[in-house]
Amino acid sequence: MESTFAVGFFGALFAIMNPITNLPVFLSVTQNLSAADQKKIAMKTALYCLILGSAFAAVGSQTLGLFGISVDDLRVAGGLVVLMIGLNMLNGNESTSHHGTDGEKKSYPEPDTVAFYPLAFPILVGPGTITTLILYAHHITKPVEAIVYAGVFLFVVSLLLITFWNAAWLAQRLSVNARVIMSRFMGMILSAIAISMIADGLKALLPGLA
Repeated sequence: MESTFAVGFFGALFAIMNPITNLPVFLSVTQNLSAADQKKIAMKTALYCLILGSAFAAVGSQTLGLFGISVDDLRVAGGLVVLMIGLNMLNGNESTSHHGTDGEKKSYPEPDTVAFYPLAFPILVGPGTITTLILYAHHITKPVEAIVYAGVFLFVVSLLLITFWNAAWLAQRLSVNARVIMSRFMGMILSAIAISMIADGLKALLPGLA
């Protein structure tokens, strides 16, 4: 059971926060910085992702309750958001919910202050990531599942840190084709996970569909 939970959570989280497909974004907002400064931004970005993700995982469900929103409501709405992100990846487009609109990109802060906005939020910890963290946190029923959940999240954040830390080196060796192939594949995985979220939510909200 824990292994299924871990694989599903990792697949969803890695597909959305994918370090490889977000590598060009990191490079574009830190292009005027030295390699040493890029490493500092990488550290800060990973730390902010860890803090934001942990906060949403810890209080996400309670926050929904304040607005009278159930987890099943979030499954449907969040599943639709995740589906749009996955379809954009399949079509080779950026999702404005994570990467921002053209107008928002023009207002991004100076390169040395981009670790929190826009890298950590909303590019890495955006609507799709938040939905995934809250929904999988809701599945936790045993202490071992909480440990697995934390371990998977820490692992994905570690992959982000390693990738961004070595951004300049990877950019020289990772071909455009490799990034495109991974983006398309992750888009397919993400779309399938989104359909599962929507179906589970609809079954609970509309029992007649089950």
